[in-house]
Amino acid sequence: MTLDDLLKFMVSQKASDLHLKPMRPPLLRLEERLLPVKAAPLSPQDIEKLVIGILTAKQKAHLDRRLYADFGYSLAGVSRFRATVFFQRGTMSAVFRRIPFDFPSLDEWGLPHVLYQFCYMPQGMILVTGPTGSGKSSTLAAMILEISNHRPVHVVTIEDPIEFLFRDSMAAITQREIGEDAHTFAQALKNTLRQDPDVIMIGEMRDPETIMTAMTAAETGHLVFSTLHTNSASQTIDRIIDSFPEGQHRQIRIQLSQVLKGIISLKLVPRCDTTGLIAAVEILRDTPKIQKCILEGAMQEIDEEVEKSVSYFKMQSMNQSLISLVLNGAIKKETALAASTNPSELDMEIRKFLYQVEHGADDASMREFMGITDETKEGKDMAEPLSDFSKIVELQEIKKLYDESKERHGREIAEKDESIQHLEEDLKNRHDELANISNQLQLANQEREKLKQQVVFTKNDLEAKIVRLQERIQQLTAPAAAQPAEKGKQGFFRK
Repeated sequence: MTLDDLLKFMVSQKASDLHLKPMRPPLLRLEERLLPVKAAPLSPQDIEKLVIGILTAKQKAHLDRRLYADFGYSLAGVSRFRATVFFQRGTMSAVFRRIPFDFPSLDEWGLPHVLYQFCYMPQGMILVTGPTGSGKSSTLAAMILEISNHRPVHVVTIEDPIEFLFRDSMAAITQREIGEDAHTFAQALKNTLRQDPDVIMIGEMRDPETIMTAMTAAETGHLVFSTLHTNSASQTIDRIIDSFPEGQHRQIRIQLSQVLKGIISLKLVPRCDTTGLIAAVEILRDTPKIQKCILEGAMQEIDEEVEKSVSYFKMQSMNQSLISLVLNGAIKKETALAASTNPSELDMEIRKFLYQVEHGADDASMREFMGITDETKEGKDMAEPLSDFSKIVELQEIKKLYDESKERHGREIAEKDESIQHLEEDLKNRHDELANISNQLQLANQEREKLKQQVVFTKNDLEAKIVRLQERIQQLTAPAAAQPAEKGKQGFFRK
């Protein structure tokens, strides 16, 4: 079995690393576990035979002189690998890390969308930090890919060795390798400043000279990306300052507060659906408060400011990112606690969120977002920014506005119900009044009919009396007409 066969098998198993160690079978790293291949143990001669064949003459000379060699190795149609060959107990060993030819974008990595803003800054320094194997190189590569596809600039990378291979797109990309194209990072960086770069990517800032040159490049109008092996934003700032003599600390703080645009701290944790790893992300940005904290050396205040600036500046601490992953159903609570540098605080915050969910169980949107539905329990697509705590905060704000609106609406409904009740009572009273008036009207009509009948009766009676009077008059006047009237008397008085 050749080295190429081992590397092909490594890629087929989706392993991240291949270890070659004397008296052990080849070892593959699968989801943070180092597992042996079902093969015979390798002897020192086997390892030397496997490795020496892929070394160039310069790499062999470096190995003989320095007793180690770091280099990149490509296997056509399979993958690219970052290799390191070294000696332990006087025998040769080697480790190969898989670096795919086609690598994911920031969206496909599922990283917070605020990272895109770093790619379009005109100048400044962006640092990607984290322990070994936390995805620093992959994140840097995704950001350089975003710049390459959308900005007409000159990008220069300085790496040891070159890992991801970039193709020119809208940007022109120059990749330089330490040992092949330059002797040291500091020398390569100084020379790069004469190559009309717009964006500079430094594989790692290993010494004060490289750090100082990188800050100077950022001051002079370049956008500089680099990495450090630190676990948090505040620790990164401390590491940079402590790299210099104490007498220069004030100067470095001033310079760093002006050029530092962002720190991205990464930590890979196992997904709860056992489909791989996902990144928890701490993000620091250059707000006026952060700049003041750097100047004054208030590292504790930096951590507090990061946690308080989620909504507006989209910053977040590592604990907040872990909370987002837990609430989105991407990782288990136990995994988050194991990955946190402050597990007690994380546990308290997670309990607080879960308490809010449990007591807001009627709100379907809250339950769905917090990972209570079957869909989120099965896990979400990698492209979604599950580690973005600002989405949780946005949901909290929406929930708060919804609750306030619901409470206000409830009050309005209660007021309207009360008003309706008053109107109904008033209507009932008016109905009662109307019924009373109707009764009175009915009585009046009845009285009118009685009066009308009485008038008719009275009229008839009077008419009858008139008729009788007329008849009486006629009776009284009839004899007087038959006899001559007495002299001096006429009419009714003649009698």
